Order: sequence, then C-alpha cells, then structure tokens
Amino acid sequence: MADLPRELSQRAAQAARVFIPAALALALVACAGDAPPPLPRLNVDPDRIAVAGLSSGAYMATQTHVAWSDHLRGAALVAGGPYGCAGGSLDVALGLCMTGEPDPARLAGKVRERAASGAVAPLAGLAGDRVYVLHGTRDPMVSASVSRASETVYAALADDAGGMALRWDGGRDFGHVLPTVGDGVDCVAGGSPYLGACGFDAAGEAMAWLFGDPPAAAAEASGELLGFDQDAYLGDGEDAQLSDRGLLYLPAACRAGKPCGVLVVFHGCLQNSDAIGDAFARGAGFNRWADVHRVAVLYPQTRSSYLPLNPKACWDWWGYTGPDYDTRRGAQQRWLAAAMAALGAPLDGPPATPK
Repeated sequence: MADLPRELSQRAAQAARVFIPAALALALVACAGDAPPPLPRLNVDPDRIAVAGLSSGAYMATQTHVAWSDHLRGAALVAGGPYGCAGGSLDVALGLCMTGEPDPARLAGKVRERAASGAVAPLAGLAGDRVYVLHGTRDPMVSASVSRASETVYAALADDAGGMALRWDGGRDFGHVLPTVGDGVDCVAGGSPYLGACGFDAAGEAMAWLFGDPPAAAAEASGELLGFDQDAYLGDGEDAQLSDRGLLYLPAACRAGKPCGVLVVFHGCLQNSDAIGDAFARGAGFNRWADVHRVAVLYPQTRSSYLPLNPKACWDWWGYTGPDYDTRRGAQQRWLAAAMAALGAPLDGPPATPK
C-alpha cells in the first residue's frame, strides 16, 4: 500500500475523464427541465422491507441492515465484506477489506458494542432476519475470504439475536459483476455497467430468499421507473454526497395502493446514474421480480467527488462523509431514514409490528 497516494491520484485523473463530461451533461439536462418530484407515499407492509447491494453497495447494505435491523427483514450482499471492516481508514478499505482476511470475531464484537450504545439497532433486531451472501469464484477485485467474513460475522451475531437464516453462495463462476440471465457484459471479464450475462438470475435468487418463493414466474417489468428528488431528504446544510436524482421502481399494484414491500438496492462503484444512466436500475433484474413479489425498489444514487476523494462514486464504507458513516448518525444513513419515512417505510422509532 506504499503507492496508495499515487494510485489514488491516477484513479482520480482517470475518473475525471469519465465523470466530468457526464456531470456537465447531467447539469445541462437539469437546467433544461424541472427538478424531479419527491417520493410518493406508498402503502408499505412493514414486515417486508430489505436491502441489497453490489461491492461498495454490499458494504452499504450491510451497514444499513445492522443500523436499522429492527425495521428490516434482511439483506442480499454481492461481493462485499463485513460490517465495520474499514474502521474509518481508506488504506484498510482498499487492502484488508478487498483482498485480505478480516477478523470476524473482532468485527462481531464491534457490532455488539455499537448496539449496546444505540449507534446501531439492538441485536434483537436481527432475530429471524434473512441474509444472502453471493460471491463469484472469478472475482479479481474482492476476495472470497472478504465476502465469507460477512457471513461469518452474521453467524456470530445470530446467537445473540436468537437465530437468523443465513445463506452462503460462493461456488458460482462469475467475476466482479451482478449476475443476470442475459443482460450486461461478459460474465467473467466484467466491466461497465458491471452487470454480467451469466445465465444466473442473482436478483431473482436474492428476492426469493428475502421475500419467499415467488407466486409466479417473472415476465418483463411492467411498472414504472421514476426519478425522484434526493435533495429533498437532506438535513439543513447537510451533504451526503448523493446525486440530486434517485430512482424508484413502482409496480402497478403499489401504484394502485395495495400493500407493498420495499427493497433498497445500492449500486456499486462506477454504477451510479451519472456514469451509466439508468442501466443498472433497468438491467439488474430486480424490477421484473418486484412485480411478482409486489415490492417497490428504491435505487439511491451517489455522486463522484474529489473533495472528499471518491472519484468512482462509491457508497461510504470507509468514512468520507464523517466518522459516524456506518451508524445511524451517518449522513447517508440519516438521508436514507428520511427518504424511507417519506415513502411510508420509516426506519427509526419502534417497529410497527414486533419481529
């Protein structure tokens, strides 16, 4: 890691060639039209709210699940590591937490301490939750030991919680992508938009684990993919390092007012809408299963920056938004709590129904 500053400088320069033109184009579009609307309020089933993510989005999904487990039913994690791995250090994030062997016992202890202090949800919030950890055998960026440590931390906490349903799925042949049946790039070689045509429906598998066996086979998505104003859910003077526009997939049943679950899906680095448009939200496969499971899918969007240094628009899993980034007090977690409350799925306060 001795060359880390030079590596980051090179990455920042490379990212500038991609992100600055994209950001300028987005600004021109924004100037040409109205700001996106706020989130609609839905008839949310509080027992069917979960999170999922790829890579930095998997780290973010883990942080969110641990922070708000008393209001969530579980998490689906693809190529991401355990809660608290980076410990506020970018050096550790890029080293140990991508290709090393994190210490599950130490990290489980960190969760226990934070739960006791109220920084994250009580451990009882994990009771009965369902966690799916998926990792490709050909992933060159995140090692299997890192993903496996995520499952091991949850296993250590399951005893405290009184039991959880955990699934490790680490024997499939794919690279650093979210596997789909046929959308995206080469399954092993990967590359933008980091959706891999692998002949495997990871989104369908994840949603079945989180929400139960689907009542029918999925067809083409028939709902609406809507833009919404992310800035509306920021605290006064706060910057959570998000884009001004997020995405929401709304099945017709949810639009009609029927009870619906909510799945929050966190994109990976370089998968934000400023970089690839709506390709992730449209191609990942969650939307067509959302119609079947009757689940709205929220796709929050980050933005790239150089101060703080985050040229690839990753979610904050090492502390670029501040020291509380992986607790309920973190800027991105506070934003999410406000957005979910607007949607009709509040994360803070007592659960609507006991688990």
